[in-house]
Amino acid sequence: MKVTQTPLNGCFIIEPKLLKDNRGSFLLNYNKEEFDNKTGLKVNFILENESVSQYGVLRGLHLQVGQYSQAKLVRVITGRILDVVVDVRLGSNTFGESFSIELSEKENKQLFIPRGFLHGFAVLENNTRVNYKCDNYYNVNSESGVIYNDTQLNINWKLKKEEIILSEKDQKLKSFIEFSEIIKN
Repeated sequence: MKVTQTPLNGCFIIEPKLLKDNRGSFLLNYNKEEFDNKTGLKVNFILENESVSQYGVLRGLHLQVGQYSQAKLVRVITGRILDVVVDVRLGSNTFGESFSIELSEKENKQLFIPRGFLHGFAVLENNTRVNYKCDNYYNVNSESGVIYNDTQLNINWKLKKEEIILSEKDQKLKSFIEFSEIIKN
């Protein structure tokens, strides 16, 4: 497993080792001991989610706050996404900064997202299946987020505005400034 630190402290690109031979391939997606040793973290994933989406679907930017905040390990099983994170950890020297990476079934890269980050992704191919492990349970009352097109964050989602498909819930998310005021109080 290759682990690369992103520009956002604690957020890592994980590249599992892919073995190929005449029979096909074998991929060890996750090894807790190796993950902990190479990242210097102790993460206990207890929940696993999976979504299937069509081109243009944009999910995010979401996070769980308080005691239900979650670290995530995201991978694409089929298809391709632009995965985006924003550091919203109070006191972090990269507060408000974002990082994005294309994840696909072809490269098998994963993104580890620590607690205290907004997360979202734009689907760049039909029938894309995204799988992610979480280190905490989901709680609807701890759910929060920021609207995908916030002008302060200025994220390039690699989709045209008319191609973007949002859930009703995601259309009503707060601006980054509104969200920042809430978490500071």
